[in-house]
Amino acid sequence: MHQRRVRRTGRPRPSHHHSTRRVRRITKRPRTTGRQAVPSPHPARRTWQSQSRSRDGDVQMTAARLTDRVAIVTGASRGIGAAVARAYAAEGAAVAVAHEPRPEPTEQAEKLAAELAAAGAHVLPLAADLADPDAVERLAAVTRSEFGGIDIVVNNAAASSRAPWHELTVEEWDHVHQVNLRGSWLLTRAAYPDLRASEHACVINVTSVMVETGQPGAVHYTASKAGIVGLTRALAREMGGDSIRVNAVMPGAIRTEHEAEVAPDPQAVFERIVSAQSLKRRGYADDLTGAFVFLASDESSFITGQVLNVDGGWVHY
Repeated sequence: MHQRRVRRTGRPRPSHHHSTRRVRRITKRPRTTGRQAVPSPHPARRTWQSQSRSRDGDVQMTAARLTDRVAIVTGASRGIGAAVARAYAAEGAAVAVAHEPRPEPTEQAEKLAAELAAAGAHVLPLAADLADPDAVERLAAVTRSEFGGIDIVVNNAAASSRAPWHELTVEEWDHVHQVNLRGSWLLTRAAYPDLRASEHACVINVTSVMVETGQPGAVHYTASKAGIVGLTRALAREMGGDSIRVNAVMPGAIRTEHEAEVAPDPQAVFERIVSAQSLKRRGYADDLTGAFVFLASDESSFITGQVLNVDGGWVHY
């Protein structure tokens, strides 16, 4: 008879029998879009254990940095979220790949989950509309039920649209804030009992360089991402007493599938973006994963309330 192995935290470690083809539908309301993949020039990360060398030159295998931890990554069907899910799985975490409840993101999430499972990871794709408070609660509940708890929450999913500030509708403003800002707060709250019980609890929010630079046509998105900075700092103060770290990553202009949809001419975007950066190349999703792994690992155990810019030197402090 198959029996689950028990993790050091006292929660059952997920077993390989979870099917990556099973997608839990958490809501009924579809939202934003997603299409082609944007390949990164960086080699794919597939190292499930890290290597170090002893003084005599022998290669030694060391434990992955997120072994036996459970992460929820929202907006993980593609782009930055998918890259983070891959990196966390490579570091030994079990990952709930949260995505929009539409056919295309569902297919992308299933494909990602199958890829990671084939490499030995514990993954579960979960559909959830983050604008729906009940769906957010169920996302946390299903993750808890399947994996035994939650140690890491990555609030990465974001809704956006483009319009001059005076032409935005109330519905557009509200939807962007419901997903980006309120959804981040709701998922953190839903996962709080698990985070409080974890020895490695952390929340990583995702803001945007547009908070620092501003950009015409995105006032609702920029305001929501500025709110993420405030949310991060306020939660760090309130959750620190529970030994829960809360930080944020501020990506710059990252070449993702979304950018390819709204700006299909990569050369024009390159010339405009790179002129503002200190580093004269484009950023890709894989350029961000080191920051997310660092902030989720014990290497950042005394860091909270911080915003880590990963923008090629666009903004300097």
